[in-house]
Amino acid sequence: MLTRLVVLGSLVVIATDLRPQSQPTPQPAAAQAAQPPRIPRVAASTRASVTVLIDSRWGEGGWFGALNLAGPAKIAIDYGQPHARGRNVVGLPGIMPWDTVWRAGANMSTQLTAEVDMTIGNTFIPRGIYTLFALPTRNGWKLIVSKELLEWGTDYDPKQDFARIDLRSRTLPEPIESLTFWLIPALEAPPSTTFPHGVLKFAWGNTELSTDWRVGR
Repeated sequence: MLTRLVVLGSLVVIATDLRPQSQPTPQPAAAQAAQPPRIPRVAASTRASVTVLIDSRWGEGGWFGALNLAGPAKIAIDYGQPHARGRNVVGLPGIMPWDTVWRAGANMSTQLTAEVDMTIGNTFIPRGIYTLFALPTRNGWKLIVSKELLEWGTDYDPKQDFARIDLRSRTLPEPIESLTFWLIPALEAPPSTTFPHGVLKFAWGNTELSTDWRVGR
């Protein structure tokens, strides 16, 4: 559809002052230098994901064969990825104030998809889809696994908590500009008595948080 834009013009009569006009006084270089620097615009958040695939042949005939999956089972974290751009990340003032539940991402909530039963930290998580939050405190961090789904990241409801899991924390020597999650499988091939396992980790600024994960109990 072609939309016609109509511009209404008006005639404005301006009385002209014929007296000499004073010229603006140029600013000295020192005064110009004293002006506050322009604050750079913060980059828009992006969307990112990390996935680990569990070989469907592993555990054939046992706990895994009962799932009847056509291919490898997936454990994935999908999250909005904010960028620091010079902002303080943790604490006050900061993006993650102490003792306040944080969305562990940006915009829409961070989603954990587990196509297999798994254990995060020491907490058993039945296969399904969950939302992840983080709680930073000066006495330690917790990963919050919520049963609520597809909400905006700031719409946290503590009544929907499935678990709160302790996180290991360390200070990084160099800051990370963009929030990043990892699902890191263990390098060694699991023996027949050990489920696939690894480390769940996320970091932003100078802070890195982590806990262990494994398939099954």
